[in-house]
Amino acid sequence: MKTTAIVLSAGRGTRMNSDVAKQYLPLKGRPVLFYCMDIFQKSFIDEIILVCAKEDIEYCKEEIVDKYGFSKVSQIVPGGKERYNSVFNGLCAISDVSRKASEESYVFIHDGARPFVDMDMLERVLDEVKVHKACITGVPVKDTIKVSDADGFVCDTPNRSSLYQVQTPQVFEYKLIKDAYKEVLDKEQELREKGVSITDDAMIVEAVSDIKVKIVEGSYRNIKITTPEDMIVAASFIG
Repeated sequence: MKTTAIVLSAGRGTRMNSDVAKQYLPLKGRPVLFYCMDIFQKSFIDEIILVCAKEDIEYCKEEIVDKYGFSKVSQIVPGGKERYNSVFNGLCAISDVSRKASEESYVFIHDGARPFVDMDMLERVLDEVKVHKACITGVPVKDTIKVSDADGFVCDTPNRSSLYQVQTPQVFEYKLIKDAYKEVLDKEQELREKGVSITDDAMIVEAVSDIKVKIVEGSYRNIKITTPEDMIVAASFIG
């Protein structure tokens, strides 16, 4: 069995109101990106592919990978125009070992701006993906959710008991996710014309496969750094 983590660090984070991308902002003296990378480095993960903006490759090599000794990083590859393009670039960079044993290989796709993935979560999702082939982490929503119409009026209130806040890592059998991405990217222009917005990896599998995606327990601490307020919360988690 081979496990690979694709860590996405190509976003710019415009809602952070900072000249520095959110994943590189200092959090208790270390970049936000450091924390998830450190967990993957110390975990059972065999290989890490880091995906970042082309202009950040040298920074990531010197100030993240080399500085903190992340020896499991096999490649740093440039991201694409959209998140799904960046994921596919990461999938294409996975080593030949995984390609040759694709049905026994699993890919953990994770947002670099989520610093608080933990070992227990990785173990849970690995156990489940071996059975179900496609898994996402998530937590039940705490708030009531409203659906609005085009004019901003409430048109529906979904049953909260069936709603989940989706997180990463999202984990898949290598061949399943690679083939699904290829098929979706072949239809990329068609999807754009239809106004389809792909916001996570599970949507890729849902679009082209009859494999059901299993929801695995995540953590309410597994927040995504998006706004300045998130940095305050994240700092409190570290202590």
